[in-house]
Amino acid sequence: MPTTKVARSAPEHLGSRIDRLLWDTDPTLLPAWQGRLILVARVAFAVSHDLTQGYLSLQAMSLVYTTLLSLVPLLAVSFSVLKGFGVHNEIEPLLLNALAPLGEQGREISTRIIEFVDNIKVGVLGSVGLVLLLYTVVTLIQKIEQVFNYTWRVDRPRPFAERFSEYVSVLLIGPVLVFSALAVTASISHHSYVQSILAIAPLGRLIELASRLVPYALISFAFAFVYLFVPNTRVRIKSAVIGALVAGALWQGVGWLFTKFVVGSTQYAAIYSSLAILILFIIWIYLAWSILLVGASVAFYHQHPEFLNIPGHELILSNRMKEHLGLAAAGHIARAYYASDPPWCTETLSKALHCPGTTMERILGILERGGFVLRTAQDPPRFVPAQAPETVQIKALLDQVRCCDETGRGCRGLTAQPGIAEIERSIDAAVARALEGRTLRDLAQAVTAYSPTSPPNFKTPAPDPGQAPRGD
Repeated sequence: MPTTKVARSAPEHLGSRIDRLLWDTDPTLLPAWQGRLILVARVAFAVSHDLTQGYLSLQAMSLVYTTLLSLVPLLAVSFSVLKGFGVHNEIEPLLLNALAPLGEQGREISTRIIEFVDNIKVGVLGSVGLVLLLYTVVTLIQKIEQVFNYTWRVDRPRPFAERFSEYVSVLLIGPVLVFSALAVTASISHHSYVQSILAIAPLGRLIELASRLVPYALISFAFAFVYLFVPNTRVRIKSAVIGALVAGALWQGVGWLFTKFVVGSTQYAAIYSSLAILILFIIWIYLAWSILLVGASVAFYHQHPEFLNIPGHELILSNRMKEHLGLAAAGHIARAYYASDPPWCTETLSKALHCPGTTMERILGILERGGFVLRTAQDPPRFVPAQAPETVQIKALLDQVRCCDETGRGCRGLTAQPGIAEIERSIDAAVARALEGRTLRDLAQAVTAYSPTSPPNFKTPAPDPGQAPRGD
């Protein structure tokens, strides 16, 4: 019987070629500019995947609700703080700038919000009212932190004491610094010396052109500040700046398009009447949060390119890969112990084993719960053996990784089948015989050192205490 070849359509053939180019090509083997293009395309694909799968959209929607609930209390608290420093009059121009894409509706919304803020008298709210006011504001900041932690794949929130101090700093110090900077900028621009420079034709023209970039620079700076300090993880300055520049460009571009949309949306005003302003306001808040989260995703993928190959938010490991990573992580930690090298952290281990940091954090958590490794108090935490490696059986390590989730509530109701249990005991006995007498020290000798230049061995002298750990 003759075989029939199925002809593929041109779009399908083009799509498969693009897919191979993006994911089957090693950027390090290409010229520098081509490698960067491949990485940029991968980041764009990953961010668009997050958008189309609903992850970023759902987070932005939840922030819209929290913003509508907390906007007026937040401005009231900021207004009260700013009033003590005499810069409270700057809050309305900043609000107008943020709502500029709404046009005249933005001016009306800004006026209404300022009226609401003026009507809130913090001194006459009473203790209960003041607590509720502060709780609403803290809820907004906490929700923002949760969303950014999810974007950065951070499972552990900040400790309560640290969160309290940072939230107070945001509420009391942040508004003062922001509005003081705006006031200083405005006063400098009106200084006589600056005005005399502007009078010189070439310099004045250049300064005028540069001043048009000031809104973009300010919003990008604000985004970079948020990306650096809000997530409960260490964000590189370069990654935060790249994400902020992308978000700033989107803010300017989407703001311009939204302004055009508002100008041509007279039919919506006729349909929704006075509700049209509120609907446009909600849409703009949603777009603003979406832009901020897109920039955060760009910063995350730039700092962690290993996540670009994962077709979702989490990497799903097989049982075999969990065992492999658990044994490899324990072996590297023990090797550093014997070589007197600086202890490994999650980031360096994830680089050495070519896996995402969140995956490595889960594996290290399994080993930590089993009493095989200890987490140090350093920032970021380092991991050291919890007991002498020569006393730790590899079989015990393997059992900890294999059985880590069997204590869950859902596993307790599972009834063991006698025939299956007998087979499992036979497999376990065979593994025990194969690993009899083999300890974590043997595992440390078996792993390959991460350093590509001079792999450490057990005779390597102890490095200087200030030396950076391998892989940093």
